[in-house]
Formats: sequence, C-alpha cells, structure tokens
Amino acid sequence: MARLLILGAGIAGHTAAMHAKRKLHRSHEVVVVSPNSKWNWIPSNIWVGTGIMKPEEVTFPLAPVYKKLGIPFIQAKAVSIHPEGNQDDKAPFVMVEHTGPDKIGQVEKISYDYLINATGPKLNFEATKGLGPEKNSLSVCTFSHAAEASHHLDAAVARMKKGEHLTLLIGTGHGTCTCQGAAFEYLFNVEFELRKRKVRDRARLVWISNEKELGDFGMGGMLVSRGGYITHSRVFTESLFTERNVEWITGAHVMEVRENSVTYETLEGEEKEQAFDFAMLLPPFSGVPLKAFNKNEEDITGLLFAPSGFLKVDADYSPKPYENWKPEDWPRTYQSPLYGNIFAAGIAFAPPHPISKPMKSPKGTPIFPTPPRTGMPSGVMARQIAFNIADMMNGKADKPSREASMAHMGAACIASAGANFFKGTAVSMTMYPIIPDFEKYPNTGRSLRYTSGEIGLAGHWLKHMLHFAFMYKAKAKPFWRIVPE
Repeated sequence: MARLLILGAGIAGHTAAMHAKRKLHRSHEVVVVSPNSKWNWIPSNIWVGTGIMKPEEVTFPLAPVYKKLGIPFIQAKAVSIHPEGNQDDKAPFVMVEHTGPDKIGQVEKISYDYLINATGPKLNFEATKGLGPEKNSLSVCTFSHAAEASHHLDAAVARMKKGEHLTLLIGTGHGTCTCQGAAFEYLFNVEFELRKRKVRDRARLVWISNEKELGDFGMGGMLVSRGGYITHSRVFTESLFTERNVEWITGAHVMEVRENSVTYETLEGEEKEQAFDFAMLLPPFSGVPLKAFNKNEEDITGLLFAPSGFLKVDADYSPKPYENWKPEDWPRTYQSPLYGNIFAAGIAFAPPHPISKPMKSPKGTPIFPTPPRTGMPSGVMARQIAFNIADMMNGKADKPSREASMAHMGAACIASAGANFFKGTAVSMTMYPIIPDFEKYPNTGRSLRYTSGEIGLAGHWLKHMLHFAFMYKAKAKPFWRIVPE
C-alpha cells in the first residue's frame, strides 16, 4: 500500500483528492490535511461581502464529504516537510500541528509516498502597514472576512440614508497584489447594491490598483475582437468604469492604511493620499510558512521553495529580461525538480515570472500584479497532477505523462458586476492561452478566436448557476465528475 498526502483542501487540494481517490487502486490511501474544517467556494465570497449570500451558502463541512469518499481527513496545518525522512525514520514525512477542537496544538508526524502541496496562499496583510480586517481595512478573501465586510457596508449605507456623503475605496492594498478580478467584482457589486438601496448619489466610489492600466487583471490585459474591431481590455474596462461613475487610481502601491485614509506611491514615484469612509483592499499573497529539512535535519527550505514561499516546480526560474520570457518557462507537470514524489497545485506553486510586465517606481518599488492562478487553472492542474500520481502509484507509469501548462491552457472567467436575476450583469471572459505567446500570435499574444469579453445579464445567470454546480461537485454528489474543473 502507498499513501498520497495532500496538504490543503481548497479548490486545488479538494479536486486532487477527489480525482485521486477514484483513480487509485483500493489498496492505496489518500489522506488530506487542512487547517480549515470547511470548504469555501471563494469566488462567491464577493456576494457574501454585499449581503447577497450568507457564509453557510458558500461553505460546507469537509469531514462528512471525506468520510463518504473514504478519505482520512486531518484538521491540521502543515509545519515542515521532510522529503528524505530523518536518521530515525527513512520514510518521507510531514509534521503537522492540529487545529481541530479535539487535538488543537498537538503535533503529529504523517508519512507519505507522494505529496501534493495545495496549501494555497498566506494572506500577507503584514506587508502593508495598517492593512487588514484586524486593522484599518476590510477583505473578502475568506467567508468570515466577507461577512464582516457586509456588516460594514450595511453601516455605510445607513449613514448615507441619513444624508452623509461617503467615499468607498476598493482595490489592492500593495504593489505586488494579485486577484484584481475579485476586487473588481466586489467593486461593481457594491456599486449595484448602492443603486438598489437608493444611496448611489451619496457615494463616491474609487478603485485603487497596482495595474498600470485598467483591464490588466494580472494577465497583461488582452485583445478581443468586438464588432469587427480589435479592442484592448483597457477600453472595455474604462467604458464600464465611466458608465458606472467609478473613479480609478492605477499604478499604485499602498504604503500605509490608516483609520480613514491610505498613502500610496505611484509608478511616477509620487506619494499621494486618498481619504475613505469604507475600504476593502486585497492583500498580497505569499506561501504558507512551511519549512523543509533533509535527512540530517539541515534546513533545505531555500532549495525546495522560492523566496516567496511557494514550491519550486518544473519551471525555468533563471533570471532573464522581460523580453526573453517564453511560454516554455512555465511548468507542465508541477513536479519538484529535487524530489520526484512532490508536486504543487494551484497558488502553492512558484510561477517563474509575472504575466504582466514588471514595473518599478523611480524609488525602486515594484508596482505590478503577480500572476493569478486560481479557479479554473487550479482545478485543471490539480486533476492532471492527481492522474499522474495515480498512474505512478498504480504501476502504470514511472513519470508524469499528462501536462497542464498555463502556456497551453485556456481559461474562462465570469466576473459579477451586480447580482440580480432581472437587472444584474457579469463580465464573461475567455482567453487562450493564459500565458501570452507572441511567437504563435505575433500581434496579440493570444488567439482572437478563443479570447473574448462580453457583459450582460446572461453572464450573471451563468455565474449564479456555476455557483451551485461547483458546490454540488465539491460535495461529491452523484455524477460530480461531469461538472468541469
């Protein structure tokens, strides 16, 4: 019998566990370790943050699902990886610290034959002074953060109904943030709610982002064919902001968040201030604080992980100018180059470089989005990793044969811009490939045939239906496999 140990039970880890369990011979074991007791469909947190949904509508307990699937589930956080074992035990293992109520604080050693790191990100609020729900701004990164944001939004609306005029600041809270799409969705859902609650005329909405221009989204923007013309996503996005009367600040690195204002540095090197009455600012991501040790108990964290804390995989991490970046730099199998039985999925793998062009202010401050790798790409790579590991554990292969490079992968994204079955809207986008390929597509970097962007009511219906489809799939209900990643 061999054991596959999966660290993390988010979109990537949960997807990998479900597929691995059904592919592996019954003599093998899949074990999942996660510090959280609940699964959270994170894309719908933006609706929790505006009061459209409750936390229980975007979450469910993990333990019953894993019990049904026959997967041991341990509520704990991984502390260290020992890929060579140690002098007392030659088998590789992971040290975990229990977070569940029954064993909280207890440390346990869990051995493995194959390991998937799907721990996701650490929400690095500490990177910006005063950032975060425990300090001076709000977040929608977790369902509990989103619920708190909803309460503050209700309070802001109550003030406006009494006649006050307020400034709502929404966007990114650091120069290297990712997931601009989540902040974008929250911005326009807030705007929609303010109109619905009849206080829009008393609200000034301001978007602040580290993108050089609107429509970048950490993907370097994209070109789409619309009405016979090739249009940049910047034009598409600026039109929406103008139509909804939303101001924007781009190329901004938030330096400090105070009780009612932020100080930020621009790409031009200027320091400016923006006052607010309500602020939802996303944090930058880093890897979770995992250590690694060899068989002699020597620290090899810097060999296994990138400085960001994300696991190094089969990517080209050699430093080179932006002009020399290629799609081939990106990983294909997400296998560690040091240990062939270790893989990383979703946000947990270290990207070789950004997708958007890296930029710095005259003071040397990095101000550009880091690569998003959530949602559909996370699910696809997790499935392929699970299939590869299952083949190796079942004796059908001695190395990974399936690939899921973001340079050869398309993606679809539906960004809510107001939740209502009759008046709601969503931006529906597709792109292929995710990583631009200017050798294959010299003028655009992506295929115009498979890269598109539309906004309308149908997009909202589709996003709403996908919420229920993915919740159904994650609960491993009958025929869950027919719901795509």
